[in-house]
Amino acid sequence: VQLQASGGGLVQAGDSLRLSCAATGRTISLYNMGWLRQAPGKERESIASITRGGGTTHYAASVRGRFTISRDNAKNTVYLQMNNLKPEDTAVYYCAVDNVADRALTSTAIYGSRGQGTQVTVSS
Repeated sequence: VQLQASGGGLVQAGDSLRLSCAATGRTISLYNMGWLRQAPGKERESIASITRGGGTTHYAASVRGRFTISRDNAKNTVYLQMNNLKPEDTAVYYCAVDNVADRALTSTAIYGSRGQGTQVTVSS
C-alpha cells in the first residue's frame, strides 16, 4: 500500500488545517489508521488513531481537543482536522496503516507502514 499525505502548509497560530491521506494499492477498510508527526530534533510522536470502521479513536494528550481524525473508506482516505494550531505543532505529518486487519486498537500507535509526509509550519 502507498500512502500520500497532503494538505500541509504555513499557517498562523490559531488557524486550522485539514490533512488528507490517500491510500492506493490496497483497500484500507479492514485496517486501523493513524497519524504521527516528527519535528526537527524530536522523536516521532503518534498523535491519533482510528479503527477500521471509525468507531474508536485515540489521541495524544498534546492534540486532544484540537485535532480530529476521521476516515472515508469509500474514498480510501483518512483525514486529520487540526484546529487552534500552535507553533509546537510544527512538524512533518505522516499517516500510517496497520499491517494486520482488524487488530484491536488500544492507543495512538499504529504498527504498520507509513507514507510520505506533509509539512505543517505554524508561526506565532
